[in-house]
Amino acid sequence: MAETTETTAPEVTLDEIVALCKRRGFIFPSSEIYGGIGSTYDYGHYGVLLRNNVKNEWWRAMIGERDDIVALDSAILQHPRVWEASGHLEGFTDPMVDCRTCGLRFRADKLEDAQCGRKPSKHPGEFSECDLTEAREFNLMFETHVGPVKDTGSITYLRPETAQGIFVNFKNVLQFARKKPPFGIAQIGKSFRNEITTGNFVFRTREFEQMEMEYFVPPDEAPKWHEYWMDERMRWYTELGIRPDKVTLRAHGAEELSHYSTATSDIEYLFPMGWSELEGIANRGDFDLTQHARMSDEKLEYFDQDKGEAYIPYVIEPAAGVDRAMLAFMVDAYDTEEVEGRKRTLLRLHPRLAPVKAAVLPLVSKDGMPERAREIYADVRAHVPAEYDEGGSIGKRYRRQDEIGTPWGITVDGETMEDGTVTLRDRDSLEQERVPAEGPGERLAAKLAKPWRTPKLG
Repeated sequence: MAETTETTAPEVTLDEIVALCKRRGFIFPSSEIYGGIGSTYDYGHYGVLLRNNVKNEWWRAMIGERDDIVALDSAILQHPRVWEASGHLEGFTDPMVDCRTCGLRFRADKLEDAQCGRKPSKHPGEFSECDLTEAREFNLMFETHVGPVKDTGSITYLRPETAQGIFVNFKNVLQFARKKPPFGIAQIGKSFRNEITTGNFVFRTREFEQMEMEYFVPPDEAPKWHEYWMDERMRWYTELGIRPDKVTLRAHGAEELSHYSTATSDIEYLFPMGWSELEGIANRGDFDLTQHARMSDEKLEYFDQDKGEAYIPYVIEPAAGVDRAMLAFMVDAYDTEEVEGRKRTLLRLHPRLAPVKAAVLPLVSKDGMPERAREIYADVRAHVPAEYDEGGSIGKRYRRQDEIGTPWGITVDGETMEDGTVTLRDRDSLEQERVPAEGPGERLAAKLAKPWRTPKLG
């Protein structure tokens, strides 16, 4: 019999998301047994699976469904002159102030978002005891050393973005990929920024993973392709379950534009802490290729055979954070409702994003049910990511699967042993139906391939 529901749908807080992530093994504070290290996190089993699914969906959109984009995986450590050419050595800074009273450090341009170390209800500088230093520029790149001797000749940096690895490989890719503009180079990889102020869980961290694509286009076509990629990237989020009224596109004002950008728009999501950037789509012009060509004395241009002329392509860059995207998907999927007098917490994730697609559950651990459930589980996991669970009451096991976002549950019970059917339970509707115990894997694979719409839209 299906469970009856009464929806209460409260707003989710960041604390609730953090608690769920810790409770169900999505995300933990890094080095927790030693007290942690500021704003760094480790991903547990379900966090790894969800994070990988986010990346896989991005690769699907960039590579699997297109033939004009190729993949790249560039090194984290690159020649120091890469960052000189890109402007990061000189201009990748934030204004910083220190408080002599509490010893904390703040971004000078974000004091209104920070809390005083002595009086959290106040902003830095507002409390009578605050004693702030003059603002000074602070470079956000992590410096490290290459080789056995620590001297100025061995200084290099952990990359603050993955984009430059694409630009310095433009010539290599052009030679082997047999592409002509418009075409793109896509990359997912770790980046590092020594942020002055971090916080809001995994929204802003010093170590994070980026999904960036550089789309090289003829200069006169850059505005058209910028519009195209803004539409494509908005569509990606909404098709994977983000509600359209929770995401918006905001154009940067002239004072916000980076030195390389002629136009940038941010996809912003309504996080628990307010509207914040989820992804940026920038028209970078020809700044990067021009700079690297000048610094390296290499020609980084495309020769148009039809027109008999060479030009430096303009670049359109959609750049997203894996961690921020995962957080947005979890926030948007988080829901609570009352089921038969008890609160149910669940993640209404798009089935393609869900860490586990199906859970196989014997009703009790006797009467041959575990053995039959194991046989069914073997069939299911050959087709979709699945999990077997026989520990605890069936109700508790359902609740656990709801909280990790598992869309379907298969229960093996007494009827299974008699008539060869199982109960198939739907996470979102809580509908239960009896289906044949044979071939459940193929049945669920077919379900996974069908279009899906978040039930939060009504």
